[in-house]
Amino acid sequence: MENNDYPEKGRILALDLGKKRIGLALSDPLGLTAQGLPTLERTNIRTDVAELDRLAEEHEVRLILIGNPLHMSGHEGRQAEYTREFAAKLTERTGRKIVFWDERLTSVEAGRVLRSSGISIAKRAKAVDKLAAQILLESYLDREAGA
Repeated sequence: MENNDYPEKGRILALDLGKKRIGLALSDPLGLTAQGLPTLERTNIRTDVAELDRLAEEHEVRLILIGNPLHMSGHEGRQAEYTREFAAKLTERTGRKIVFWDERLTSVEAGRVLRSSGISIAKRAKAVDKLAAQILLESYLDREAGA
């Protein structure tokens, strides 16, 4: 099997791409569950892409899911353009398929969940990116499962 060929079953790595951090979540090999991974603190595009490539290799990822930051109207803005540029560099480095997934309200939902959990604001800020990536991945997995 060539390096760029991945079976239909396999892990999915979800990214909640922010300016300072990248929230990460990973599916199980069957694509049924989503688990948060430690958030990646941004440095520069080259380093960030290299680290994501390393994670994809380590976890045998077949697909990378990236939150598509649409406006509430459904239109793309500057952040969506940046996300597509980042994704192009990631595809070039990893050779893996990338899927964009509507991320509207994932950070809002993550914040709501964390507020209701009662954790401190400081801890909440660090956890929101990971939870947003996890919510993004769960919504994709639910769609793929026909839920």
